[in-house]
Amino acid sequence: MAEMNRRTRVFSFPNPVDEVSARLVAAGVVGLCLLYLVTGWGPLLLVLSYGFLARVASGPTLSPLGQVVTRVIRPRLAWAVRDAPGPPKRFAQGIGAALSTGAVAAWLLGQTGTAQVLVSAILGAASLEAFVGYCIGCRLFRLLMGAGLIDDAICEACNDIWDRSRV
Repeated sequence: MAEMNRRTRVFSFPNPVDEVSARLVAAGVVGLCLLYLVTGWGPLLLVLSYGFLARVASGPTLSPLGQVVTRVIRPRLAWAVRDAPGPPKRFAQGIGAALSTGAVAAWLLGQTGTAQVLVSAILGAASLEAFVGYCIGCRLFRLLMGAGLIDDAICEACNDIWDRSRV
């Protein structure tokens, strides 16, 4: 039973999420994207993709970047915790996972131009999150909830923070 509880904790996404930590992780993603775009070194795509997949599965628990942010960087910052609902952030990480996995596949198939386009899309979205605090994936999650494609029960907190009449 204890083993099952430990696995459940490992593969769960935090809710709520600290917005500051999310933005710091996004800044790390920006750095990885820029490093790939400057060097063209394909193994960086594996690191990028693994990070997104790990964050979708478990938030920061299995993500090296998430661990550095939550255990090393964030505790040293005096900024107040700003809670944000977890499900939209997980959805956004899922989009990053799809794009980065697509970039890995493109790179493996020798389609480096396609990989660069996909990484540039990640770079743009991560830059908006890191530097402006605007989460494209969260906005898309909101729109899908408003359209009834994502059940309201998935993120009850979202009903409180988003004015559904404006969707």
